[in-house]
Amino acid sequence: MIMEIIVATTNKHKLAEISKILTGVRCQGLGVRVNEDGETFEANALKKARAAAKKSGQLAMADDSGLVVFALGGKPGVRSARFTRPATRENLCHKILRLMKNKKDRRAKFVCAIALVSPAGQEKVVKGSCAGKIIFEMRGDGGFGYDSIFAPKNSGKTFAQMNPTAKNLISHRRAALEKIKKII
Repeated sequence: MIMEIIVATTNKHKLAEISKILTGVRCQGLGVRVNEDGETFEANALKKARAAAKKSGQLAMADDSGLVVFALGGKPGVRSARFTRPATRENLCHKILRLMKNKKDRRAKFVCAIALVSPAGQEKVVKGSCAGKIIFEMRGDGGFGYDSIFAPKNSGKTFAQMNPTAKNLISHRRAALEKIKKII
């Protein structure tokens, strides 16, 4: 019997990425409305997973992820998806590039917190990250969000320039999902 997990997301890119990494698990997306006002990635992931478990009556998973830029004091951080409006790839990337224009320290990391919540209320949260740097211009058409300006450590390519399989091998979401695999 194939295990099924409800994933609290309507983001098709994210659901596809999760499904590719969690092989042997049927991942079904479920939109839930929660106010993502937590001060940490973990808090927001838990809010979404709790809402999805309650709504579906099934094992639910949710992630909250974002870009942490050291020279910007950790911004955009938990506000990554709401850092500018409308939150298009171009708007998000251009805002970071403007803020980083005169910064020498280009270090950044993608962070992903994933919460797993059972209908009975059992909870587990794991975290993964991928270190890298902010480049000076957008490169690549793949991925989403900040992928066009983030180059992982020891890579000459941005996430947006990598094929999905290569990105999934080193991504922050992969690091967190590997921990989830051990739990489920």
